[in-house]
Amino acid sequence: MSSQHHIDDFMCGRIIRKIEEGRKITDVAREFDIAHSVVSRLWKSFKPTGMCSRRHGGGRVTTLAEDRYIVLSAKRNRRTTAQQVANQFLAASKKQISRKTVARRLRGGGLYTRRPVVCVPLTRQHRTARLQWCREHHNWTDQDWACVLFSDESRFNLSSDCRRQLIWRESGTAHRPVNNQEKDRYPTCSIMVRAGMIINGRTRLHVVANGTMTGQRYIDEVQLPHVRLFPWCCRG
Repeated sequence: MSSQHHIDDFMCGRIIRKIEEGRKITDVAREFDIAHSVVSRLWKSFKPTGMCSRRHGGGRVTTLAEDRYIVLSAKRNRRTTAQQVANQFLAASKKQISRKTVARRLRGGGLYTRRPVVCVPLTRQHRTARLQWCREHHNWTDQDWACVLFSDESRFNLSSDCRRQLIWRESGTAHRPVNNQEKDRYPTCSIMVRAGMIINGRTRLHVVANGTMTGQRYIDEVQLPHVRLFPWCCRG
């Protein structure tokens, strides 16, 4: 099908005339072998102005240096919005641009709006301990892991979603610390569940009742009724 870019003023006039005669947009689009959306946009632009000529753009409103400034602004504060970047650009350059222009420049700079990865806060000691554990177990075989039960809990909010904050980031960088949202506090209206799994099975899902999961509660509510009776071969 033809695109609006290849439609001259003469053909635009013929299309408008057909619609004014009472023809349906779908029929006109089929007759001229043009996409329905193109004919619809021509008709919508003609009705308020009485003209069917395309409005040519006025060129780029920002320079390459200004584009770099826009991208740098978003990288310095990845949780800023396109409108906030436009306001900041206006204050710095006395030039007004739209938030859509900002979004296009950021996409051109490789930045896209994404939800941040939520993770628990980790100190340097936490990261060091995790890295050490991975190095100690990197050469384990399937038989070794078959004797290990992994157990963890997850909390689910029963209220509205609180992950409405978006960030600007590059593709493939979701797990970089700068793109993460650390979180260790949850709404009171939530529920916690815990389960364990090994290579060939899993434990039953356990709903944690009100209160904090202490070590003693873990033994009484999870380890004894679920883990101890689970048919798996314990190492050592």
